[in-house]
Amino acid sequence: MYTMAAYTKVFYISIRFWLIIGVECFTGGSNHVLTIKTGGSVTIPCRYDEKNPPQKKYWLSEIDKSKIYTNTLEENLTVIDHPDQSLFTVTMRNLQDKDTGGYSCVVETEGLSTITYDLHLRVQSAPDVSVVSSSVSGHEGGNVRVQCFYSSRYQNHPLQWCRYKDESCYTVGRTDTSQSSSVQISDDVGRRSFTVLMTGLRLSDSGWFFCSAGEALNPVHLTVIEDKRRNKELLTVWLPVSAALLLLLILVGVFFTWRWKQRSKQDKHQIIEKNDSRTIDPIYYEPEDPVIYNTINDECSNDPIKDKTYSTISDAHVNAAPPAGALMYSLVGPH
Repeated sequence: MYTMAAYTKVFYISIRFWLIIGVECFTGGSNHVLTIKTGGSVTIPCRYDEKNPPQKKYWLSEIDKSKIYTNTLEENLTVIDHPDQSLFTVTMRNLQDKDTGGYSCVVETEGLSTITYDLHLRVQSAPDVSVVSSSVSGHEGGNVRVQCFYSSRYQNHPLQWCRYKDESCYTVGRTDTSQSSSVQISDDVGRRSFTVLMTGLRLSDSGWFFCSAGEALNPVHLTVIEDKRRNKELLTVWLPVSAALLLLLILVGVFFTWRWKQRSKQDKHQIIEKNDSRTIDPIYYEPEDPVIYNTINDECSNDPIKDKTYSTISDAHVNAAPPAGALMYSLVGPH
């Protein structure tokens, strides 16, 4: 374990360190040394505030004081903005001794320029710190291995694997955190290399890291690929559960519909019974049929009472036979 005095010394010599929960954190000044092989290339991330994105972003060279703004494509230099990641990247190709010097990531907001990251680029035939591959990938839930080399100059310096996003570093040994995958660093002193093993990869682990020995470092980009097989397994588990829940909802719906129909029938039957109980049977009676008297006088007869003829005419509106007394008399005289 490093003492506070040791950290203070390292701060003035190169980089400041703090020890927190088994993970060392650094904030850099101008002493980050990026070592690249002659003729090689490197991609450097430059971060900016995602909540307050700057109006301008550029790569500043202290060698010729040139400013290369984002979205610039040149033969040996590319500066690309990645607003979805809140950073821009600088890719330098075919590096030569003349490219050795200081560089800075600069952002400009409302006319105020701020250096977000600066470093010293050192082009060497045998870099002090190098990596087998500057870009690695692994599947979600899987593992990824990165091999970093260092020169004898840094044999007794701290060896670290650092995350660019939160400036946290992992030292030799094993570190388990709840926020990211487990990290194990093993040092092979005989080969002057150390191996970083990340297990249980998460999608949030994607991003930029550094292999570092002392102040010398080399960037590595990690891409975590979504595990479609894992999603398929989850889908295989959830589909039957979802189908069962859907079937249960359908059965519950059918049951309540049936109950509602039964209740409606019962209510309707009760209403009919209630109405029937209030119905009064009508009392039928036969009204007294009227008696119509019709007298026909024969104009040729002197005696109106002579030769009378009686006939009975039933009422057309009465269906049953008329009762006694319901007679119609017609007096017809002879012609």
